[in-house]
Amino acid sequence: MTHLIKIVLAEPSPIIRNGILSILHHFNRIQTEVYEVNEVEQLKSALQWRKPDLLLVNPMVLNLFSLQQIRKEAANQSLKCVALQSALADNSLFKHFDEIIGLYDSIEQINEKLTRLVSLPEEENRLESLSVREKEIVVCIVKGMINRQIADKLHLSTHTVVSHRRNIATKLQIHSTSGLTIYAIVNKLVTMEEIKF
Repeated sequence: MTHLIKIVLAEPSPIIRNGILSILHHFNRIQTEVYEVNEVEQLKSALQWRKPDLLLVNPMVLNLFSLQQIRKEAANQSLKCVALQSALADNSLFKHFDEIIGLYDSIEQINEKLTRLVSLPEEENRLESLSVREKEIVVCIVKGMINRQIADKLHLSTHTVVSHRRNIATKLQIHSTSGLTIYAIVNKLVTMEEIKF
């Protein structure tokens, strides 16, 4: 299932803004609607008008604004605020942020950080709703195994594997191997090193 997440991206550098936008396009289970802000004067109206779920912001843009004020302007006390760290700065500058994205974070790290922040409670319930056998089958699928190989490995019939795959797709609302791969990585069923490319 794809969720729409409204994001305000407050960063004066067009290079960094475009880089973040490019990375957001790599998300599979999260559909984003991004509004760009390059000046602090635009931030207040963007927060009030857009009512975002997530604020990606260069802390230098905030000047004298506190995150508490930002959440108040957005009329959303649960607004998740992510600092875009593009230069060395005092750690106290970042202590009230929900997450920090560094200039040298990989696409996978950024994806994982943001996915963790915007995950809805049902995401956790979905993982719990998979049986142990279904989790094993997800791992086999993302490792590139076909139904016959999965059946042989888990001592099941091919028909049973197909039934499990159908149940997994229904529970997760994920119908592609690439979608299952991202799901498995984000939910720590597999590591990047375990996946065949």
